[in-house]
Amino acid sequence: MNDKKMYNPKQVVWEITLNCNLKCSHCGSSAGKTRPNELSTEEALHLCNDLAEIGFRGIGLMGGELFLRKDWETISKRIKDLGIALSIISNGFFNAENIIPKLTKLEVDCFMIGLDGATAKTHDAIRGVSGSFDKAMQNLRAAKKSGLVTGAITTIHKINYNELPKIREFIVDEKIDWQIQKATPIGRFKKKLSLSEEEYYALGLFILQTQQKYKSNDFTIVGSHNLGYYSAHIPNLSLYSEWNGCVAGKEVLGIQSDGWVKGCLALSDDFIEDNIRDRSIKDIWNDPNSFAYARRFEKENLGENCKNCAHGETCKGGCTTRSCTMTGKLHNDPYCFYRIEQKLSK
Repeated sequence: MNDKKMYNPKQVVWEITLNCNLKCSHCGSSAGKTRPNELSTEEALHLCNDLAEIGFRGIGLMGGELFLRKDWETISKRIKDLGIALSIISNGFFNAENIIPKLTKLEVDCFMIGLDGATAKTHDAIRGVSGSFDKAMQNLRAAKKSGLVTGAITTIHKINYNELPKIREFIVDEKIDWQIQKATPIGRFKKKLSLSEEEYYALGLFILQTQQKYKSNDFTIVGSHNLGYYSAHIPNLSLYSEWNGCVAGKEVLGIQSDGWVKGCLALSDDFIEDNIRDRSIKDIWNDPNSFAYARRFEKENLGENCKNCAHGETCKGGCTTRSCTMTGKLHNDPYCFYRIEQKLSK
């Protein structure tokens, strides 16, 4: 078999700078200061060309806070000129009069802002800077008004879990897209603040109920791609039609601002494959030995949470990041709707 047939390049998530003007408690990158030796404009533009040549169809730019990088617009334009769909993910703490017209001119395909509370008290506490809630709300409205495809990303943990219904009110009133994801203990996020399995399952039910109630509206409400797995009662909540194992290094690629490459940016540095300054991204991607944890999965790799599961060979043990951070093992994700249902039925 040609190994390349196993890889379907879809989406790149690219951290173009680690510089950030907030101090989010759930930040997986522990963003704040610019990384030493971040890619130059020339290197970034060359990387765009290589990603297009590989065949990636979408690139999501983020930080840190990407608008703090002076050449973000130049990089964004190159992506659009190459015919690649461009998504931009921001913390929302920026000057709308300066940024929104540039996004509109670029014809950004999707613009997402983090919204982690229904009140300034909660959101600002999570984001670490007073006034960040008001800025996020104002800029979500400004982006929507400008005609951009606008969405909010909410990362859920014990601090903001109970505010989901109130955040939903804003989403519905403003008619913006909404992506909901579970916080994972990486970077600054503390494991003790992770949702319990019961809370996680209730989160799934909340998203399902919300999708059903507002399905006739012209905005989308989804769970992140790794939220779920083979429930008897909750259908797939993400934009993926089904879960067939971790897509890191198979469909998705993560790139750090200093050129280090992972299958997914959420993975720890133990999963770094190489640096584009030492080897081209094309060579890294096309190397059959790259991203072995996802590309070379075998049933025998399943951990104790998954080895006896009827869906193990298809699911491949769930999300790699969550499996490793919560259990210290690959292919062993405990946050699984099917597994939770099996436990509750006993």
